[in-house]
Amino acid sequence: MNPEFFGRNSLIFFLKIFCCALALFLASCNNSLQEAKLIVSHANVNIEKGKEVVINYSDHGMVRIKAIAPTATRFNTDKPYLEFSNGIKILFYNTQGAVESTLTAKNATAIENSHAMTARDSVVVINNKGEILNTDELIWDEEKKIIYSNTFVKITTADEIIYGNGMTANENFTDYVIKHITGTIKVKTSELQ
Repeated sequence: MNPEFFGRNSLIFFLKIFCCALALFLASCNNSLQEAKLIVSHANVNIEKGKEVVINYSDHGMVRIKAIAPTATRFNTDKPYLEFSNGIKILFYNTQGAVESTLTAKNATAIENSHAMTARDSVVVINNKGEILNTDELIWDEEKKIIYSNTFVKITTADEIIYGNGMTANENFTDYVIKHITGTIKVKTSELQ
């Protein structure tokens, strides 16, 4: 057998195999591209997610409120809103830049352009006097600069624990009114620790 002829046949055979492999590869890429387009078309592009989120609210160049959350999801619906489903911590600052109070909750929702946020599940507010508010739901009205609850509340001060239904306070929780007091317990400072 002629080695030159064998070489040409091998080359032709190799080229045929290469062309078939290339066609299969391109066909598989085409399918992958179609699958990717299908996945993208089914993806909800109206949802944005973020991790380790920090939101600052400033007034005349000074940070007045800082919201910190491990995750945030923004829903771009007719009324866009943010959801903090893994908890949130909000720091309220005074005009000197010191933290005046903190708010924590396991869940929160903020409707954009409404200037309101609803915190739910194990809501705790602590002011700079050490007074503590516990409730299951709290609404922060940014425009009116108030926080309020229409549910059960418990406020712990230096010398008493006050139970009630509903309350209103300034956003720094330094001045508050309980709507319907259901009980008061006088305590000594050592009992609170």
